[in-house]
This record gives sequence, structure tokens and C-alpha cells, in this order.
Amino acid sequence: MSDATLHDAKRDPDDFAVSVADSIESFIVAVAEVSRGDEPDSAVPFLLLEISQLLLTGGRLGAHEDFLPDERYEPDVGPEPDVDELRERFARLLDPVDVYSEVFDPYVPRTAPVACRISDDLADIITDLRHGMAHYRDGRVSEALWWWQFSYLSNWGPTASAALRALQSLVAHVRLDQPLDELGGLDTDSVATEERLAEEAGRVMEAEIAGPLGLRGA
Repeated sequence: MSDATLHDAKRDPDDFAVSVADSIESFIVAVAEVSRGDEPDSAVPFLLLEISQLLLTGGRLGAHEDFLPDERYEPDVGPEPDVDELRERFARLLDPVDVYSEVFDPYVPRTAPVACRISDDLADIITDLRHGMAHYRDGRVSEALWWWQFSYLSNWGPTASAALRALQSLVAHVRLDQPLDELGGLDTDSVATEERLAEEAGRVMEAEIAGPLGLRGA
């Protein structure tokens, strides 16, 4: 194993690369644990916390000057680990609040909302993070930082931000005692107008997330 191994005592824990890698590894492990469904009532607030912490790391990557890899072409890291099982676990765990609406680019005028899935978002984020982690574990630290920074700006950052907005909205509806009407057909295969999304947005099963927020029986 290379000297880039996580938690290597020889590496300075304050080093930027070590700090970023530790944060990303922590997120990957935590999300895998949540996906097991051992504590379904805590899934939404737990994911809210984990994605918030990950986006802090992403913000540090985005604010940093551009990283440049050592090699001109990206070295092969081998086959990507399958994330379908994790995706399916979250789809079951988060039903019926898995699907939400999001505007892809807030700076494009009159952009119509599109339907997304938190389960898809989590699987996509994990895929990007694992790809960079493969470089890091093989000792290609500059390649890992370049990949995490690039994919934060191009993919997992926007994806995580959208998922965080959905999760924050769910928590807010519970805390502010503003339950949604029962979901009635919002589908990722269709592009809906704002009016249709408003009609289709339904009741979040408040009992599933009220307990961890201290609102059970309120």
C-alpha cells in the first residue's frame, strides 16, 4: 500500500489532501451505513448532515486554485464498483420522498423544473468520490485532488447541492408543521411544469421523519 493510505500516521492530518480524503472516506462509509436501513427514521436527518459536511469539503476544493495532475492522461483505475445495490436500497428507504423537483441551472432564464431522485443522486456522488479515492489509495494524490475538484464543479457538487435542498425541505416541512399532501405521481421520466409539480407534490409521511426531529406526537 502506498504512503497515501488513509490514516497513515506518517502523514500530517492537517495536510489539505489528507483532510479532503478523510472527509470523503467518512462520507462514503456513513452513507453506506445509512443505506442498510437499520435506522430508517433517522435516514433523512442523517443524510442532511452528511451531505452538508461533504459540501463543506467541496467548497474547499472549489475555492482552491486549480489542481494539476502529474500525468497528461488519467491512469486507469480499473472497473468502477457497482452502485446499483446502494441506489436500490435508498430508493426503498426513501420511498415516497425519493423523487423531488429541481432546476438544473438557476442562471438559465425560465428553466423548467425537472424530476430527480435522491437515491440516484447519492449513487452518482459515491461513484465520483470513489473514483478519486482509487487514485488517492494508489499514491496519485495530485490526480485524486484534480479529479475531486473537477467532478465537484462539473457533477457531484451540483448533484449534492440539489439533494441537500430536497432533504432540507423535508426537514423544514416537519419542523414548521407544514406537511405536504400525499405524493401523486411525480416521475423522473416526465418533465413537469411548475403548476403540475405543485399539483403532484404530495404528503410526506411525517411519521417517518418526525421522530428523529423530536416531533413525534406533536
